[in-house]
Amino acid sequence: MPGPSPELVQQLYRTPPDRFVAARDAAVAEARKAGDPATARQIARLRRPTVAAWLVNLLAIRRPELVADLAQLAEALRSAQRELRGPRLRELSAQRRAVVGALIAEVRKLAAEESGAPPTGKLPLNEVEATLNAALSDTEVAEQVRAGRLLRAASYAGFGEVPRPQLRLVTGGEDEQEQGRQEGGRAPAQRGPGGRAAERAAERAEREARAERARRRRALDRELAKARADQARAESELADAAESEQDGAASLDEIETELAELERRRAVAEQELSRARLARRGAERALTAARRRSGEVEAAVEALDAEEGDSGTGTGEAD
Repeated sequence: MPGPSPELVQQLYRTPPDRFVAARDAAVAEARKAGDPATARQIARLRRPTVAAWLVNLLAIRRPELVADLAQLAEALRSAQRELRGPRLRELSAQRRAVVGALIAEVRKLAAEESGAPPTGKLPLNEVEATLNAALSDTEVAEQVRAGRLLRAASYAGFGEVPRPQLRLVTGGEDEQEQGRQEGGRAPAQRGPGGRAAERAAERAEREARAERARRRRALDRELAKARADQARAESELADAAESEQDGAASLDEIETELAELERRRAVAEQELSRARLARRGAERALTAARRRSGEVEAAVEALDAEEGDSGTGTGEAD
């Protein structure tokens, strides 16, 4: 089926958003010029991504091996969460933060390389981070990230696939449960010895099940408390990092302003230096001409003095 090549689509989606429309229109014109209107229409339907989505697409296109590592980590996280393996989950969560942080640093570098210069504005790295975390938790988002065709950033309200245990609230003791069973038409008087043994075994199994559920509930409560503490710490670290990022962006703006002023002053100084060089060269030429003229005049004076000396000598001999 005719259509734009994967290479062309990748090239468009790695193009910075401010140049995307121009690049897409140029590709449309090229397809029409080649006599392929169907491909031209398909290219024209490609939508421009947001800056955050472009950064994620750039990462997927330029560094697919890193995105593949992210997918493997996501699968490990989901497995640990399904099995409620707390220590392994904490280890993987720490690894997740490290991996996402490394990917954000790689995104900065790729953006500078693709644009041909350091980014002049503030990059929406918070949205990029949210999208990467969503890819760790949502397989559909992960597939979109891998394809390198995101149009906008993604987010995820929770994290992982945590299985919820089937808990049942027990409000009465064994007497109440026995009463309920009697009301259900199974009176003790109607049971034989075998029935009573089966009932005791069932009650024992129920007590063991309740104890197991209570144990699991306590374990989950501990995990929940730890997760909330980790979340609070992560939120604090995020707030500090965001503040540091804002400070860094402000410092960068100041430095860029100073650089612009220095560039302006440098241009003025270069112009003044050029004028001074031209003036020096003109003065050197004038000096050379003046020296030559002085030599010529001095020679003329010496010649005149010599003539006068000769004339005086001749007059004396005549006398």
